[in-house]
Order: sequence, then C-alpha cells, then structure tokens
Amino acid sequence: MSNLHEFTKGLIKENPTLVTLLGMCPTLAVTTMASNGIGMGLATTFVLLGSNIVISLLKNVIPKAVRLPCYIVIIAGFVTAVELLLKSYLPALHSALGIFLPLITVNCIILGRAEVFASKNKLLPSICDALGMGLGFTLSLFTMGSIRELMGSGQWFGIQIIPESFDNMMIFIMPAGGFFVLGCVIAAVNKLAKKKPPKEIGCTGCPHYSACAKAGLTESDGVNAAEKEA
Repeated sequence: MSNLHEFTKGLIKENPTLVTLLGMCPTLAVTTMASNGIGMGLATTFVLLGSNIVISLLKNVIPKAVRLPCYIVIIAGFVTAVELLLKSYLPALHSALGIFLPLITVNCIILGRAEVFASKNKLLPSICDALGMGLGFTLSLFTMGSIRELMGSGQWFGIQIIPESFDNMMIFIMPAGGFFVLGCVIAAVNKLAKKKPPKEIGCTGCPHYSACAKAGLTESDGVNAAEKEA
C-alpha cells in the first residue's frame, strides 16, 4: 500500500477514536474545550510519531519476548518529554490536561500502532501511519471539544459566539454531554463512511445482468421485452 493510504486511513476509515473506539478516557474527559482537545491530540501525536520512529528502527533489535515492556519504556520516554515541554512553555494547558497527560503512556492507540504497524514496517510507512492516526485523533477531540464548548458555554477558544442572553446548556460540559456528543459524531462518521454509490442505470445496474450476459441477451433485448409486457 502507498504511504498516502497509510496517512489517510486514520482520518476516517480507521479513525482511532470514532471507528476503533480507542482512547476513550481522554476523549471524554478533556474535550470540554476545543483548545484542550487540540492540546491532547497534538501531544498524543508527538508521542505516537516518536515511538513509531524508534520502534520501526529497532524492530529487528528488540527481542520478541520482551517487546511490549520495551515499547512501553520507549513510549514513556516521549511522554515524559512532552509533559516537561508543556509544563515549561504551556503551563495552563498542562494544568488543564492534568493526569491524562502522563496517562498517554498507556493509551491503547499508541501501544496498538507500535505492536500492529511500527514493529512490522519500515520507517517511512510508520511515520505516515503515526501522522495519520495522530491527526485523526486530534480532529476527533477538536470536533468534540468545539461542540461541547460552544453548546455548554457559548464560547469557542474563549471567544463569545452565542450571546450571553441565551441560556447555556451546561449538560454538554458534563460527562453525560460527552457521551451524547461522542455518539452523535460516531453516527455521523459511520453515515459518511458507509455511504453507497448510486446504482448504474440500465442493464448493468440490474442484479440479473450476469445471467442475461451468459444467455447472450443484450440491452436492446431487454428493452424490447419490456415494451411487449407494456
């Protein structure tokens, strides 16, 4: 498969949050604001990219018997790095993400991509896979955070969008609202992903086309038969 396919599959078709339903804890916990969703998504993407690169390069060196502990150590190293960076340069975001930032270490998305993909593929496909999955995860959190922030507080990135005269629906920034928004977004993605192309008009769109072709019938024969029945 091409590197472009490895990158794009994580956006919709194999989205780690909306399709495979991984990383549910940060998805529901930190998406009360759009900025929190982007922050958690980009932090996870950084860890996912770094771990995929290292694991892909060392896949022939790491013993199979201890591969999972090795993967966790590698992932934990990148999580520590991103946590220190956020604490130094973005303390407000670091405080908002809280305990869910160090818990990236045990995020099923990262460990899953390490085991399923990075440990079995070369460097460039592993990079594309990490970027695609990370971007898909970030977009999911950003979408949920935007909806919950807008409906729950009337703001978006701290900017007042809905006039304060309207009553805010506080349920959207509560756990129940997180589950509701997640369900709606998953339903919308499933609808888009499973949309079937329109059927072809004419004999080629008929389910009995193959039988007619074997019998030597043409499309004009079908038209004549229909005219006789009429």
